[in-house]
Amino acid sequence: MGFMVYDSSTQISFDDRVLAHLEVVIVSKLRRKESFALSWRESPDNGDGRTTIWIDPSIPLRFRYSGSRPPSLDREWMERLAAAAASSSGLIAIDEDGQPVVGSTHERGV
Repeated sequence: MGFMVYDSSTQISFDDRVLAHLEVVIVSKLRRKESFALSWRESPDNGDGRTTIWIDPSIPLRFRYSGSRPPSLDREWMERLAAAAASSSGLIAIDEDGQPVVGSTHERGV
């Protein structure tokens, strides 16, 4: 289980393979200076709801993986994620089968 640190205060945990696909799409959009929403389902420990954050080039992001080897990437999955990121609803974290991904959000110092 890896994580993404958003704005130096929020840590969002995802499976390493999911995180790797999200990272490719997010970095690609940020290189083009594009902002967008990122949403995921929360774990039952966090109320089993949904969270959305605004991803913008001015907000610091860091990706940290628990595994030492990079996960294999699936081009079709990345294309579906990229299409969602370009839509008005934003990037919704899904797995390879198109099912919503559960993430776990932890606020630091809030």
